[in-house]
Amino acid sequence: MSTSAVQSRSAPALGRLTPVLVVDAVEPCLQFWIERFGLAPESEVPGDDGKLVFGIVKRGDVEIMYQTRASVLAERPEAGDEFSGHSTVLFITTEDLDSVARALEGAAVVKPRHKTFYGSEEIYVREPGGNTVGFAQFT
Repeated sequence: MSTSAVQSRSAPALGRLTPVLVVDAVEPCLQFWIERFGLAPESEVPGDDGKLVFGIVKRGDVEIMYQTRASVLAERPEAGDEFSGHSTVLFITTEDLDSVARALEGAAVVKPRHKTFYGSEEIYVREPGGNTVGFAQFT
């Protein structure tokens, strides 16, 4: 659909976008954000075995939700391969990439710190759930 087609009719109002990342284990993913960036747990839902099946961390405008692959498949067994890979990259801006880089020490680097053609300096890592997270500082 073209941009002009969307503009010619009233577009629905949208609120905040919060990713829900499907992972094998929620706890290490929440700890990544809590320990390295000071996000706070907002909600945690344990399963029958006491392990989390869902969790939310938040700080300021950054909110990330995690749900276990097993709990998704328990709700929708037909989903199967829909939740088997990682095709999402989180992109977070910062005003202090140096402090972010220090917080990321020991994390699995996907793409080392580099300058881009569009005017930012970035670093990409893999969080414990296997998702890629990029941090960018624009000059």
